[in-house]
Amino acid sequence: MNLVYNGPMTSPKKVVNVHEAKTHLSRLLERVQAGEELTIAKAGRPVARLVPIAAPGKRPLGLDKGKGWIADDFNARLPDDILADFEGRD
Repeated sequence: MNLVYNGPMTSPKKVVNVHEAKTHLSRLLERVQAGEELTIAKAGRPVARLVPIAAPGKRPLGLDKGKGWIADDFNARLPDDILADFEGRD
């Protein structure tokens, strides 16, 4: 039997109760923003995790190039019956 854990070694997560989370939310968010992960427990049972979100990366331009088009008659006048519908006329 092998009792050696070969998984990633991470520091234990800090657990805070709901009262502490409500009282010190700003402080807890500062810790999370610095990279710490926190667990919120209610009556000793974990119910939520506060984890930092990844900063959005820079999106490269032109990913959808050539996928859209505009009709040649885009700016053409609408037929009178359709225009009347848009304007609420009968």
